[in-house]
Amino acid sequence: MKALFTNTYESDFIITETEKPSPKKGEVLVKIHASGVNPIDNKIRLGLSPYASPVLPAVLGTDLAGVIEEIGEGVTDFKIGDEVYGLAGGVLGLQGTLAEYTAVDADLLAKKPTNLTMKEAAAIPLVLLTAWEGLIDRAKVQKGDKVLVHAGAGGVGHMVVQLAKIFGADVYATVSPQKADILKSFGATPIDYKTEAVEDYVNQYTDGKGFDIIYDTVGGQSLDDSFKAIRHYGQIASCYAFGTHTLATGSLRSASLHGIFVLHPMISGEGRKHHGDILKETTKLIEEGKLKPIIDSRKFTLDNAIEAHKAVSDGSAIGKIVVDIV
Repeated sequence: MKALFTNTYESDFIITETEKPSPKKGEVLVKIHASGVNPIDNKIRLGLSPYASPVLPAVLGTDLAGVIEEIGEGVTDFKIGDEVYGLAGGVLGLQGTLAEYTAVDADLLAKKPTNLTMKEAAAIPLVLLTAWEGLIDRAKVQKGDKVLVHAGAGGVGHMVVQLAKIFGADVYATVSPQKADILKSFGATPIDYKTEAVEDYVNQYTDGKGFDIIYDTVGGQSLDDSFKAIRHYGQIASCYAFGTHTLATGSLRSASLHGIFVLHPMISGEGRKHHGDILKETTKLIEEGKLKPIIDSRKFTLDNAIEAHKAVSDGSAIGKIVVDIV
């Protein structure tokens, strides 16, 4: 099979002919049709995520959509020919998805929504799972909650916004003005983070009490702002809490902070089936028309995948970046 190998950090990918893997017990062999690209993928390529980086040389890529071609021993939930998607590799010892085939732990997969293309499906797993873990598993969103999402038009953010609306929340999101219409289309209220002060939007939308749940996808100042904007006993989830912060403001509000590290099940083996189960529920929501990904219109293939990696970090993306494998 063809695969893109990363031989040294910060270098270009090398297209390489390598042996097609065989599925072990509990695994399936997937012919990959599309590979979603996330900021974490580029950070791994640059050597900036030592907690997730594989030993080089390695095949990177975390998300996939494809077709099962072979079933390993003990797998009963899938059959040959099933179209599937999942957050499936590219970290530590797991082969990534910038390749024509991969052998994947079946627990990490779910059947692809029938109303999505492979490209659309490959855009979903990492961002959806990150959103779900923070908003539903940890913060336990409920109908009527006032939810604030930082960077609501981003990859994780646009999934948090949609999930919060599905669960009946009143949703607000910080966003740049040029992307405000994206949030409006999902039924959320956009907040221009460049011009509106935290105190002003807290007073305007919560009568000064603060939001019930805040999902921070940015880290840094956005997480500090979250401590100021949360209500007493509120829930903050962050998938980017990697900086140094003073917790006093949030602590005085008795707020809970949940760190979300969506790669943990792949790296540790703990909770992999939960990821597959979340994606099964996601498939239902998508097929019911309640949830959809935003896809960047540019076409990337294995030949120019390095440009896809750069595009997730240079601010040019409108929606998720996906590499077409076939």
